[in-house]
Amino acid sequence: MIVVIIRMKVLSEKRKELSQTIASLIGSIRTEKGCQRCDFCQSMENENELSLIEEWDTEGNLKGHLKSERFRVLRGAMNLLKEPYGLMFHTVFHPAGMKEL
Repeated sequence: MIVVIIRMKVLSEKRKELSQTIASLIGSIRTEKGCQRCDFCQSMENENELSLIEEWDTEGNLKGHLKSERFRVLRGAMNLLKEPYGLMFHTVFHPAGMKEL
């Protein structure tokens, strides 16, 4: 599994606009082939710090998402950010017997 975390710091006057755009996309992202999770979060300490957390089953399906129209719209919406977004990819595996814990 591949976990993608996108961290964003948005201008306070643009937070609602960015949040609405992302909220309108996550439902369709969740239906993309290989998407196991897509959540949109707001920091409890700073309402202008937002995160999008995605889980993908394979690298191929993730690459398809990164080339998709939805991801292009998401990147376009990130023009509302205060500073460049942070994008992290984590490969996660479950050693034998660990899923049961």
